[in-house]
Amino acid sequence: MKLSGMMKSFLLVVAVAAALGLGYVLGGRHTGPPGDVASVSEPAPEAKVQYTCSMHPFIIRDAPGLCPICGMELTPIKPGAGATAAPGGERKVKHWISSMDPTYIREAPGKDAMGMDLVPVYEEAAPGEIVIDSVTAQNMGIRTAPVERRNLSRTIRTIGLVTYEEQSQYSVNSKIEGWIDRLHINQTGQMVKKGQPLMEIYSPDLVAAQQEYLLALETSSRLAGSPSGVTAAGGSRLLDAARTRLKYWDISDQQIKELEKSRQVRKTLTLYSPYQGIVTEKPVVEGMRVMSGMELLQISDISKVWVNADIYEYEQAWIKVGLQAAVEFSFAPGKPLPGKITYIYPYVEGETRTIKARIELANPGLELKPDMYANVSIEADAIADALAVPGNAVLNSGKGQTVFVALGEGRFAPRQVKPGVSDEGGYVQVLEGLQEGEQVVTSAQFMLDSESKLREAIQKMTEPKDESSAPAGAEPATEQPGEKKENLDDLFK
Repeated sequence: MKLSGMMKSFLLVVAVAAALGLGYVLGGRHTGPPGDVASVSEPAPEAKVQYTCSMHPFIIRDAPGLCPICGMELTPIKPGAGATAAPGGERKVKHWISSMDPTYIREAPGKDAMGMDLVPVYEEAAPGEIVIDSVTAQNMGIRTAPVERRNLSRTIRTIGLVTYEEQSQYSVNSKIEGWIDRLHINQTGQMVKKGQPLMEIYSPDLVAAQQEYLLALETSSRLAGSPSGVTAAGGSRLLDAARTRLKYWDISDQQIKELEKSRQVRKTLTLYSPYQGIVTEKPVVEGMRVMSGMELLQISDISKVWVNADIYEYEQAWIKVGLQAAVEFSFAPGKPLPGKITYIYPYVEGETRTIKARIELANPGLELKPDMYANVSIEADAIADALAVPGNAVLNSGKGQTVFVALGEGRFAPRQVKPGVSDEGGYVQVLEGLQEGEQVVTSAQFMLDSESKLREAIQKMTEPKDESSAPAGAEPATEQPGEKKENLDDLFK
């Protein structure tokens, strides 16, 4: 195929233009004199961003990802935050450890036994302190509160149980052997007044005692006119002995006077109540044989009752004799009865692990029944000007109580404290370990506590051994097989 002249000219022009453009690109554009190249400003290099784990701050990575220990997403580290800076502005590396085995420690970077890269551990501001940047602290949800002086108060709300006043419980016993001929009080719960007849008892011994008394009475009357004073006195003593025997068997003076007046021996004698109250137990029935010393009735006076309130052991410091209490019952809601604590029992109930505090209440209408439940509120005396912190700031362990003190600039330090009582507002009294105005951590302390213990264990394992006491010329001790195990035990103390 042959091209026309015009087409050949067009292709030549395109080829020349392409060659000129390529030269422009390769040679650069020069607008000034020869040899003068225009300067091009380059952007400043950006600061290198590193990433760490909020649960394991010693994990440092140059790129985002997941923590190799807990699997949490790594968070960026704010430049200049975290650890002590070296003179050049960079953090100083203390040593290198394995991310999977914290006991694997080296002085230089490398790989651990599983082939994973060692991670750097940076020097902290002070031994025992934890340094956390603001971003990590925010992700962990760390909150603080001041140590301040407060008035601590507590209202103890608990339950109580109505019971009998112990010194108003009585037992009616039989002092002779016989048979119950008739019961005047024949129902449990029946009200009994003092001097009211309880029952009539037939006893051959009582019949014989009445006969002896009448004989002694007749003898005393006959000997009273005797000219011998000794004989008259003997008759009088015999009469007194017979009367005393009847009284010992609970025969009243009124019955003895009736016997003297009628001079007739009665087959049965009536027992009268020496107390007032209600019958709480009646183990006898009519016609039943009773023996000497047998209990016939139990009578309790409930014009006054006790309410035994359950106090937990941790509330014992707030309770003392004389505190006012309000006792409310379900049958009268909104109408608490006033009372006060009269006694605190000196032992703990094994079933409920509580201490009993006794509250005495008057019961004129007998509305309060034994074994009723009651709601009890006790106003404890306030503790004025006490040094206190929020209760959630205190970590309880087997050895004691610890709080984390915020030192500023992302630094936190654990501190042992001696707590006192806790009030109903959630504050705990601090007896030792803190000063007014300090800041304590109130959330995420468990993360700080685990990190603090891990760093403490690592510090123990990396402390140089004291070789000053070694004899001259002696070679340094080599690591024994059991030494690694001891360090591992220190880690999990």
